[in-house]
Amino acid sequence: MSAAIGILGGAFDPPHNGHVALAREAIDHFDLERLLVRVVADPGHKGVHTPAGIRLRLAELAFADVEGADVSLDPYPRTAESLEALGLDDPVFLIGADELAAFPTWVRPERVLDLARIGAATRPGVDLGSVERTVAALSRPDRVELFPITPVDVSSSEIRTLAAAGLPLDGLVPAAVAAEIERLGLYRSG
Repeated sequence: MSAAIGILGGAFDPPHNGHVALAREAIDHFDLERLLVRVVADPGHKGVHTPAGIRLRLAELAFADVEGADVSLDPYPRTAESLEALGLDDPVFLIGADELAAFPTWVRPERVLDLARIGAATRPGVDLGSVERTVAALSRPDRVELFPITPVDVSSSEIRTLAAAGLPLDGLVPAAVAAEIERLGLYRSG
């Protein structure tokens, strides 16, 4: 049996303690040998505030202490394209349960299910009934596994707002990420 590989993709603008907690809990839950953290260079579904190279550096700092994590730049704007290029044997693609609700609207969601299992992290406040209805409506609901994570109340947009105001990011991002945001003056206007 081949070793389990997980994939955690995102804009990571910036990466925060919620991302790191999800990574750690997914590694434990799915018994992952490796976790590919993929910083999407040009996300097809949202704008970014920081160049890809800087977001990559922030992600390298954020996941530096996560055993088995391998951070790299993902040149593909869509998940299906990225999974096709990686060519892995049945990896676990990690998302939040709130993202799973929008999964049917993704570009080529059925192809994503062909190429990877979905590990959807649930937390208090997520409407599990809605999530379960979304999963049941998929052609391959057996390819989706919900798993609980400890909630971390933080978002990248909140961090950008605090950084713009020059406020501390203690407890929201790993210390090395906070230091790099401060050093580079990220998310500040002008």
